[in-house]
Amino acid sequence: MYSRILVAIDGSRTSSRALDVALQIAADNAATLETLYVIDFPVAVLDAPGYDSSIFLDAARAEGQRIGADAAQRMAAHGVKGTQLVLETGPIGEDIAATIERAARAWPAELLVMGTHGRRGWRHLMLGSVAERTLRIATCPVLLVPARMVAAEPKDELAGAPADIADDTAKASS
Repeated sequence: MYSRILVAIDGSRTSSRALDVALQIAADNAATLETLYVIDFPVAVLDAPGYDSSIFLDAARAEGQRIGADAAQRMAAHGVKGTQLVLETGPIGEDIAATIERAARAWPAELLVMGTHGRRGWRHLMLGSVAERTLRIATCPVLLVPARMVAAEPKDELAGAPADIADDTAKASS
């Protein structure tokens, strides 16, 4: 169904769940997966007198690379091919959601997967969440993974059952 899936990651538990969902969809569809970590930095900080913005940017890029490397390991474990991308918010006024949409259009992604709550904290109260804004401006389907997503139930009825129950059931059926 989907052959190019973009998943936004930020190191939060919710984005980790979103990556899990994207990995499953990619594996089920033999799709290519691209992970995206967005560096958002306030322009005022970058232009502050006496402040070396390269320290912040280098640290943010390293964090994005680390999170991307973790995603690459998880992709390999699921047999999913793809790439990791670290982008910075663009021109003045471009926010994280616009950067995600820019990446989705450039690839072009057929599905965008992201968590409903990331590492934005109090800003959500003032501006609305990145997920909400991305959903409003996206040009491809968006799958939002909730922060409180319940893990999928095991497919095997005996999976997770105490060993003695599973053993007794297996013996009774033989």
